[in-house]
Amino acid sequence: MDKGKIIDELLSRGVGEFIDPDGTFRKKLENNPKDVFIKLGVDPTRPDIHIGHAVILRTLRRFQDLGCKVIFLIGDFTTLIGDPTGKSKVRPEISQKEIEANMHTYLNQVGKILSTEPDVFSWMRNSDWFLDITDISAEPKSTVTINNGATNVVVDANSFVGKAALFENTRMQKTHLKKNQIHTVSFSRILGTLRQITHARLIERDMFKDRLQSGQELYMHEMMYPVLQGIDSSVLMNIYGACDLEVGGTDQTFNILMGRDVMRINKQPEQAVLTFKLLEGLDGKEKMSKSLDNYIAITDEPFDMYGKVMSIPDTSIPNYFELCTYTPMERIAEIKSEIMGGKINPRDLKMELARQIVAEYYGEPKAKEAEADFIAKFQKKEIPDNVPEINASGTLVDILIAQNLVPSKSEFRRLVEGGAITNLTTGEKIADPTFSVDDTGVFKIGKHTFVKIIVG
Repeated sequence: MDKGKIIDELLSRGVGEFIDPDGTFRKKLENNPKDVFIKLGVDPTRPDIHIGHAVILRTLRRFQDLGCKVIFLIGDFTTLIGDPTGKSKVRPEISQKEIEANMHTYLNQVGKILSTEPDVFSWMRNSDWFLDITDISAEPKSTVTINNGATNVVVDANSFVGKAALFENTRMQKTHLKKNQIHTVSFSRILGTLRQITHARLIERDMFKDRLQSGQELYMHEMMYPVLQGIDSSVLMNIYGACDLEVGGTDQTFNILMGRDVMRINKQPEQAVLTFKLLEGLDGKEKMSKSLDNYIAITDEPFDMYGKVMSIPDTSIPNYFELCTYTPMERIAEIKSEIMGGKINPRDLKMELARQIVAEYYGEPKAKEAEADFIAKFQKKEIPDNVPEINASGTLVDILIAQNLVPSKSEFRRLVEGGAITNLTTGEKIADPTFSVDDTGVFKIGKHTFVKIIVG
C-alpha cells in the first residue's frame, strides 16, 4: 500500500471525527512525518488497558511506523480532579497511591502495542507543570544538598529552598527530556486562560446540559477539566516544539477541541483532532468499560481473551473486525454482506476474529492453541453425554417455554440479562431476548439445564 493510501486509512478507519480545517496536519504528515508530534492523554483511574483503548493505540503504532512521535501523557494530576466525560454523577476521588500504581501498569502495557523507542515515543505526567514548589512535601527532618557553584550546602528538604531543589530535580522535563527550561502552569495563567473562555462555551457539552436539566449538581472542578486538558496541549507545544494532533474517543471530542481553543488563545498553531468510534462491550450495547465489566483486557490470558470474543453478539462482529484487527475494509464489507444474507455461520466469523485478536497480543501459535482449547472445552467437554434433543425452530424463548425449560418470558429475560444462557456449540452467551434459533446447537440454561435444539 502506498503512503497516500496508508494515510487515507489512518485518518478514516474507525474514525468518528477528523478536524484539520486548513489541512496543515495532513500536509506535515505527508511531507515531514518525523517532525509530527501526536498527543494521547490518559487518566490512570484503573490498572488495566482493554481492547477498546487499544483501538487508538493500534492506530498510533501505524503513525509511529511512518516516523511520527507519540507523546503518551499520563494525567496523574487531572486524575485527582476526575474527567466527568460520560459520567452522570461526580466521579469518586482516587488516591495518589492508586494513581502511581496504575500509571506504571499503563506504561508496561502500552509497550505491547506501541514502540517505546525514544525516536517515536515519549511519556510525560502533567503533574510536571501543574504541581508547584509548595506542593512538594519531603520526609520530616530530611535534607537536600545544593551545589552553589563553589561548595555543597545542606538544607532542610521542607524549607522553601529545599523544596525548590527537589522540584527542579524531579521534573521530567529535566530528568527525562534533558531540557534546560522547565515549563510550569501558575494559577495566574489558568485565570488568564479562563478570562477568554465563556461559561456558555463550557456548558455546550451535552453531559453538562443533561446534569443541569435533571437537577443534578455540576461542580466547578468538573467544568475546569476540559480547560486543564487544553492547557496540557499548550504546554506540550512549548516543551516539544509541536503538538500537531490529539487523539481520543468520540466522547473526548469536546475536551480535545478545547485544546485548540487554548492554543489559539496562546497564539500557537492549533492541534488537529482525531477521535475514534467507541468499541461496544461484550453485551453489544454499552461502550466497553471496566466499570461495567464488559471488557477484554489486553493482559487477559489467551484462552480467556478468545472465549470473551466468542461471546460477543453477532451484530458486533463487523465493528470488532474494523476496530480491533487489520482486516482490509473491503473484506469487512464482505463480512457485513455475508451476515445480512445469511451466507456464513457467525460462529465461524467469530472464531476468525478471536484468532486475529489473540494473535495481535500473543502471536499466532498462542492464538491457535487458545482456539484448540476453546473447542475442546466448550464444544466437547462441557456438553453432557445425555442431552435431551428436540426438533424446533423459532425464537429461543418460545422454544424453552414450550418445553417447560423456563417458566415465563420474564424469567427468560432475567436469565439473558444475567448471562446465564449459552450456546455451547458456538461458545456465545445469548444477549438478545429475541434470539432466534437458526442452526442446530446445544444450549445451557442456568447452571444445570441442557438441551439440544435440532433445526431442519
